Amino acid sequence: MEKDNIDALAKRALAERLELHRLQQLISVPDENLVTQLRRRALEMQLGTSLSSLEKNALDFNHLVGRNVENPVGSVAVPVGVAGPIPLSGSVAQGDVYLPLATTEGALVASTNRGAKAVRESGRIQVIILRDAMSRAPAFRTETAMDAARLEAWVEHNLPTMQKEASKTTRHGKLISAKCYIVGNIAYVRLSFTTGDAMGMNMATIASEKISELIEKETGAELIALSGNLCSDKKPAMINSLLGRGKSVIAEALIREASVRGTLKTTAQRIVRVNSIKNQTGSALAGSNSQNAHFANILAASFIATGQDVAQIVESSQGFTIAEERRGDLYFSVTLPSLEVGAIGGGTGLPAQSELINLTGAGLAPEGSRAKWLAEVIAAGVLCGELSLLSAIAANQLAGSHARLGRAGKAYG
Repeated sequence: MEKDNIDALAKRALAERLELHRLQQLISVPDENLVTQLRRRALEMQLGTSLSSLEKNALDFNHLVGRNVENPVGSVAVPVGVAGPIPLSGSVAQGDVYLPLATTEGALVASTNRGAKAVRESGRIQVIILRDAMSRAPAFRTETAMDAARLEAWVEHNLPTMQKEASKTTRHGKLISAKCYIVGNIAYVRLSFTTGDAMGMNMATIASEKISELIEKETGAELIALSGNLCSDKKPAMINSLLGRGKSVIAEALIREASVRGTLKTTAQRIVRVNSIKNQTGSALAGSNSQNAHFANILAASFIATGQDVAQIVESSQGFTIAEERRGDLYFSVTLPSLEVGAIGGGTGLPAQSELINLTGAGLAPEGSRAKWLAEVIAAGVLCGELSLLSAIAANQLAGSHARLGRAGKAYG
């Protein structure tokens, strides 16, 4: 189909306000490739951004070797769907936003869209960022526990000195806190940094090395590990749930009874019961650090789509779901204490990933607020996906929806 015809159909789709999954109505022949092209063009027109790289699966390894990959043999393609519009009112992100999800799990995008629809019918998702700091925790050996205590005292009284040392390594990051934890003659120093629009792990590591050299010089301690696992990076850890790492984000919404019954096909009472028995009691019985149904699902898909460090889903997916019945309505919230995302650095500069960050609105946000914008959009998407899944379980729809969408590949209606 010619580009002019695609443009005309995209304008018609926008004029008629057709939902993204219904654009196949405008194509006279059953061709998903054309529908995909039309959907992409409609989003480009609506959001004023380019998604041209999604047409290709070729990467320029001249720009990637030494930065993103070693020993390259090619590249792989992952299907990318879009959840939205998601009505969002955040501390930085505002408006009807879209979240790209790179996934091979049928039903995930459709389910997240169903949650977004229930929210749209009821109001908006409110999102707040409680804390924003990336941590690294070097471990030091001293001769005695008393020496370790002296190291702790030095750290407590010399934050400005350590901040000055960290500033020698970065213009964008700043040391904001340093907390010691002592075990015998070993002292762990958990250093926390603001990192601007970057996720900031490399930034924090380089600055921590400089600070560690200073601590060794001033205290006589020996640096054993630049990362002592108290950070805690790419591992489930309660310290991240309590103190936070990256962005500590809460997304919440009030879903009206009509939408709970009509769109979600259940009741607030049943969702509350599922959340209590599954997410709370079931998780406690399993010894989990978290109380949620599938934060990792939406996080993995959004991380892949936007070029995040996918391994950090481990700590980013730690979190808690709250559900309350309020006179037939449903109060619903998700808390992500350690959501680790960035809008620059790492894989975010790859062509398709960069365009998909722009799709969320983060890439076009004011400098310094882009990582927060992205975090808020992702948290809102997690809420939509979590809400839809618990609703499906409450309505006994889970197996049926996966059979329809995960096996047959039918469009979600």
